[in-house]
Amino acid sequence: MKIADGLRLIAEAVLNALYPPHCAQCNAETPSGVHLCATCAGQASRIEPPFCRQCSQPFDGEITGEFVCHQCRGRTLHFDCAVARFRSRGVVREFMHRFKYDRHYYLRHALADWLMEAVEDERIAAQPFDAFVPVPLHRARFRDREFNQAEVLARLLAKRTGKPVLRALQRIRYTSTQTRLNREQRMENLRNAFRVRHASTVQSRHLVLVDDVFTTGSTVEECARVLRQAGAASVRVVTVARG
Repeated sequence: MKIADGLRLIAEAVLNALYPPHCAQCNAETPSGVHLCATCAGQASRIEPPFCRQCSQPFDGEITGEFVCHQCRGRTLHFDCAVARFRSRGVVREFMHRFKYDRHYYLRHALADWLMEAVEDERIAAQPFDAFVPVPLHRARFRDREFNQAEVLARLLAKRTGKPVLRALQRIRYTSTQTRLNREQRMENLRNAFRVRHASTVQSRHLVLVDDVFTTGSTVEECARVLRQAGAASVRVVTVARG
């Protein structure tokens, strides 16, 4: 465990001892270690069928059976599927932003609960996998944020499932923010931004890539591409939310 992570855990334990646990959304009292009450948890926007089997994009119309959305149809993707069980809106989006940008580290448990539902989805659970692989941060962004949100969440999943975390990827090129870019611009922005640390660690292995949110899929697609290029047998993706 890194020193910074240890200090965060100590601070969290002190705060829990001094102040009664409460819901981080509405401030209602909650059991110890629980930061989201049942009422606020029920307001999380779930992704219900129909949705794209490839990327979990919700579809608001009526479709019979499984379908693949127009963004995935006809494209060569290097991940088998990307699974999220919640939309990036409301309490889900707020908790992700507070965790990621405001350093509300204690919210990691609520996020991991939502992420675990993606792991339990039949698209992931139906076929065994070997390890979780967190999407990496560039070292400059890591210095600013002091932690990699994807790795923190991957390690919580590892504790719950018994699967290891494999830090197989390295971000070798700093990229500008992608907020205002479309899918094609994002893909170009990320081209050759990642590399596999040691190809032998991923060869013939079935991997589950972990990130906080899937928006256009450009980040996880580029990560999956370099993992498959290095010899990974398959790559699937889990995220807390679908943007």
